[in-house]
Amino acid sequence: MSLTYKQARRGKMDFWIFITILILLSVGTIMVFSSSAAYAYSRFGDTYHFLKRQIIWLAVGMVAMIFVSNIDYRKYAKLSPYALLATFFLLLITTFVGVEHNGARRWLGFGSLEFQPSEILKITLIIYLAYSMSKNYRNMGTFLQGFAQYVALAGLFCLLLATQPHISCALIIVCVTAIMMVLAGTKIRYFVACLGGMIPVIVFLIFKFDYIRSRFLSFLDPFADKSDDGYQIIQSLYAIGSGGLFGKGIGRSLQKYLYLPEPYNDFILSILAEELGFVGIVAVIFLFGLLIWRGFKVANNAPDRFGSLLAGGITALIAVQVVINIAVVTSSMPVTGMPLPFFSYGGTSLVFLMADMGILLNISRYSSYEKF
Repeated sequence: MSLTYKQARRGKMDFWIFITILILLSVGTIMVFSSSAAYAYSRFGDTYHFLKRQIIWLAVGMVAMIFVSNIDYRKYAKLSPYALLATFFLLLITTFVGVEHNGARRWLGFGSLEFQPSEILKITLIIYLAYSMSKNYRNMGTFLQGFAQYVALAGLFCLLLATQPHISCALIIVCVTAIMMVLAGTKIRYFVACLGGMIPVIVFLIFKFDYIRSRFLSFLDPFADKSDDGYQIIQSLYAIGSGGLFGKGIGRSLQKYLYLPEPYNDFILSILAEELGFVGIVAVIFLFGLLIWRGFKVANNAPDRFGSLLAGGITALIAVQVVINIAVVTSSMPVTGMPLPFFSYGGTSLVFLMADMGILLNISRYSSYEKF
């Protein structure tokens, strides 16, 4: 990170990041088809309903990733405050006039053309934090300028997300912000003190909001209400357990036949475990581990602090979502809507994710290390 902006020259992108993304996308697309075919036929009379849409969004995402990978990442720095402010207003509009699905108001748009501003928030906040922390690096060890101001910023967006409600995204924002703060030099003892103060707040939220309390209780004992709150996680565990070592084979899952709700979305990993078994799960986790390792390698070798923190934040975003998704589907934490990157069905979320990967690939072009 000793190089200045002018000294850094553009080179080749990280081969391992690029090829790992392509493998994850390929396996993910196969799993979207396998996990959605039964539901798509029962709902739409078309086995390929979700696959066709996923391929379209995948093509758009590939274009976005390649396009963004050729844009100098340093151009985002000074624009980041305005982008974050625009995202704030989008979230505010969503809270009042957004499109509602399943009791949650998280979308803007109309008809089939809808998107979640929270997907934009993930990257605009990461870019702004990288820009702010890189300018404020001398004060990152202090309480007010290195801890309190970033906690307050994350808290503001979490409050907005809670009104929708979108607790899973709020959890991502908290985790990614904390990781970036640590990477930038914030003292760990501030987090320890803050965590102690947060315990009463967490307890209050559990008892205050019925849907949080019901998810927490079903996490403690999903079989206590196996036909309602515990139903989804029980079906997920059935799928994972029945996969065994090598799985039943692609397309041979039983839980996807209208037992596990929306198996092509947040619980797609459960279907993968049923069809590809323990070996398949380990292979997918290895691929994510490789991507995360290479992402942090980019961050460690970036030519400037902004690039380092930006690469670290994007990599942390992937890591947090993967860890939480695995924890949810294995009943290691309460159920929350957390898509598995590159696997879960989704349009705008996939496009924004691949655009994020484009930024990471661009930073790797200016980083000095072995890329093949």
